[in-house]
Amino acid sequence: MQLHDVWFVLIAVLWIGYFFLEGFDFGVGVLTKLLARDRTEKRVLINTIGPVWDGNEVWLLTAGGATFAAFPEWYATLFSGFYLPLLLILICLIIRGVAFEYRHKRPEDKWQTNWEHAIFWTSLIPAFLWGVAFANIVRGVKIDRDMEYVGTLFDLLNVYSILGGLVTLTLFTFHGAVFTSLKTVGEIRDRSRALATRLGVVTAVLALVFLIWTQVSRGDRWSMIAMVVAAVALVAALGCNLRGREGWSFALSGITIAAAVAMLFLTLFPNVMPSSLDSAWNLTVTNASSSAYTLKIMTWCAGVATPLVLLYQGWTYWVFRKRIGTQHIADAH
Repeated sequence: MQLHDVWFVLIAVLWIGYFFLEGFDFGVGVLTKLLARDRTEKRVLINTIGPVWDGNEVWLLTAGGATFAAFPEWYATLFSGFYLPLLLILICLIIRGVAFEYRHKRPEDKWQTNWEHAIFWTSLIPAFLWGVAFANIVRGVKIDRDMEYVGTLFDLLNVYSILGGLVTLTLFTFHGAVFTSLKTVGEIRDRSRALATRLGVVTAVLALVFLIWTQVSRGDRWSMIAMVVAAVALVAALGCNLRGREGWSFALSGITIAAAVAMLFLTLFPNVMPSSLDSAWNLTVTNASSSAYTLKIMTWCAGVATPLVLLYQGWTYWVFRKRIGTQHIADAH
């Protein structure tokens, strides 16, 4: 395996980590409207991800930076062709971070309500758009012989990509509901488990259609294995949720996300961004990569920094591992 192949795998791992971690806090953001009945319960939900949401976003920054350094042609074509959707995601992530920090700064009801609306929409929109973006990458987009995207925004809106967006939205919301039941106590825990069951059924139907479509269109035996793992893990997560085994259910919903993302990358390889105009114009791990010397330096840096980041983030989750409930929320002043 050459270094550009190694970095394709590493970038896939970074996206898996991002969707696993950011997936549940996107889901929790959506649940502030679907699950919480009053402001106190909204504060419980927000507090479950309060210590970790910003650390989860580091995975996105790392994935983007790694793509820029390891596959500059891929990065350039992707960010120019998907400029508007990615810009909208970036705006949502900025507003979302501000909303978490500013919501409690003033006691007025209107002030807090507006920021709570912002948390909901800036969680829902990226959760949907990431699915749209990755579905289009797998499906193929209009790339010419100069490795430039020549399509329009409307070319990105097709049945397959919209289905992909619905899958990520429902899957992340299900993941967030399972996380909420794992991190809370009392009535909100019971309601999140019940909601997770309903969300899981909808997710299973949408995901099965999307994954089978992907497998039939571009899959091989390796992607088939990943698809089976994703399907089995999702069904097992639903079963564990019904039995009140929140820890196992959360782990299995995370495996579902990891296997589904792995399947998408397996269907891509050795391409990184197929052309729907001519397969000869596909961006591949070979023609889109940096020099071997650049990849070698990146590998050494990643080998040193990655374990430190994982240890720090793991320690953060350990420190804030305990459950919370409405009884832990101080009265508003």
